[in-house]
Amino acid sequence: MQARLILLAAAVGMAALAGAAPLWAQDKGSVEPKALPPLAHPDAPGTPAKELFARRLLPSAQPTKVLGTYNRGCIAGAERMPINGDDWQVMRLSRNRNFGHPLMIALLKRLAVRAHKDAGWPGILVGDIGQPRGGPALSGHASHQIGLDADIWLTPMPEHRLSRNEREEMSAVMMVRPDRLDVDPRVFTPGHLAVIRAAAKEPAVQRIFVNAAIKKALCRDARGDRSWLTKVRPWWGHDYHFHIRMVCPAGNPDCHGQTDQDGGDGCGDLDYWFSDAVLHPPPPKEPPKPPQPITMAQLPPSCRAVLHAPDARN
Repeated sequence: MQARLILLAAAVGMAALAGAAPLWAQDKGSVEPKALPPLAHPDAPGTPAKELFARRLLPSAQPTKVLGTYNRGCIAGAERMPINGDDWQVMRLSRNRNFGHPLMIALLKRLAVRAHKDAGWPGILVGDIGQPRGGPALSGHASHQIGLDADIWLTPMPEHRLSRNEREEMSAVMMVRPDRLDVDPRVFTPGHLAVIRAAAKEPAVQRIFVNAAIKKALCRDARGDRSWLTKVRPWWGHDYHFHIRMVCPAGNPDCHGQTDQDGGDGCGDLDYWFSDAVLHPPPPKEPPKPPQPITMAQLPPSCRAVLHAPDARN
């Protein structure tokens, strides 16, 4: 049933390049999402690509291939993350965004096991991965377009199987103090460090995005091998979840990722994030103009074939 439903969501403000809008993990879904209506002019050059990709409810029946960049691309032959496992549960099913590269799906399953073993969590709550064929989303993300990004809630999985209502309406837990200067010690635990460290130690993981206060706490509390901290970087909007980004898989020449992170563990570069200009920015003199939506012409040409390919078997 999930594959046949999709939430008609209003577009939120411009998301940060790395991931979600600040409260995206908090936005509730719908137990009874409405199907998107047909487009009047789907082939018009100015039709936003997000409107087209959001209407593809299943992956393409093609060999798996990543095309483009994290914020302008698509994926052929994506794999669905099962909504339930021994150590994981997928949230916000109405978004239909639990699709990714098979290597990402395998990584998330491994991470779920590590969260249970290393952190003592019952498991992980998986947020957005990507749409069935990737591409721009109607709301919430600028990236997550090629099946190599995934959001993991910083709320441990409960010990019971969540109902559909809970998956759509349950809120993630805020990890940052109200003053934004550090984590909230009442909720941020050594288990959170263990889960993020396990993700960062995966060889195929290139970046992990967290709130700056979380990065600060990791720098303070990490013991022993600290090399994994290099991959963990502060970014806006990651108070409730962390964002995993994988490298381009081998054999995907049309995938254009980022360069490896360098410059040490990043623990000496946090002053900017706690400056008054960042924590308390002045309001803009004029309301910012909404960005122009991405069209098919701005995506790799092969994404058109991905968009129009037959559906994979459900």
